[in-house]
Amino acid sequence: MRAFADFAAERSITHVTAALILEWAGGASTPDAARARFDRARALAVFLHAEDAQHEIPTMGLLGRSRRRRPAPHILTQDQISRIMQEALLVPGLTPISPLTYHNLFGLLASTGLRISEALSLRRDDLTEDGLMIRKGKFGKSRLVPIHASTRAALERYLEARCIVRNAGDDLFVLGHGRAPTATRVYVVFVRIVRKLGYRNPTGPGPRVHDLRHTFAVRSLEACGNDPQAVLRHMKALSTYLGHVDIANTYWYLEATPVLLQMIASTAEETWIGGAA
Repeated sequence: MRAFADFAAERSITHVTAALILEWAGGASTPDAARARFDRARALAVFLHAEDAQHEIPTMGLLGRSRRRRPAPHILTQDQISRIMQEALLVPGLTPISPLTYHNLFGLLASTGLRISEALSLRRDDLTEDGLMIRKGKFGKSRLVPIHASTRAALERYLEARCIVRNAGDDLFVLGHGRAPTATRVYVVFVRIVRKLGYRNPTGPGPRVHDLRHTFAVRSLEACGNDPQAVLRHMKALSTYLGHVDIANTYWYLEATPVLLQMIASTAEETWIGGAA
């Protein structure tokens, strides 16, 4: 939001107004970029208004609503993740490998933030000395994902147990038929587990498999503490680690928890005051 603060400072404006936000958003090159500018500046206005009512909050959606709105993430606790993994060991299957597959798959997603499609596309030889080689990432991009020693040890134990599956292919994670489960099958198993544990109602929204990725991202940012500069430095590395093409997708995680929201509020206030001084 430094650009918005500079825009206001050039006009000697000390308080956010709806007109100022619309003028700044209107300078974007495309309608989508204008909506994105408006949404970011409006979020800043909300935080500033909480401290000083003279800051105006423009009506939501003045430039139209975003075409795609992300569902709110469900950030899981470490205890919840552990219970999900333990419950996965009770998943019935044609062979003993099924529960081990789901147990290790959910553990890998939680400890690396991989997309489910990336994890299910892994081959046995993608586990290298340097980490996991993601060859079929989103948008066709490949990347190397370093992993913790405990994660490597768990995967190596799983590979040993995987030998019980006859005619297993090259997929890292397999079921009794020797191939990786489908993403749909993984979704079904995960939802059944979280409903059984009471983390999700019988009907309605709740934790999804993708929330393991969200949780990894948010917890890694929270580990930076209340140092905004440390978070910003970590943001670029996290964006690369997660395989984001646009770092703006990584910044979205800052809105996921009260801890990070409070940091945004403090940083926004400092940015605005510094830019308008």
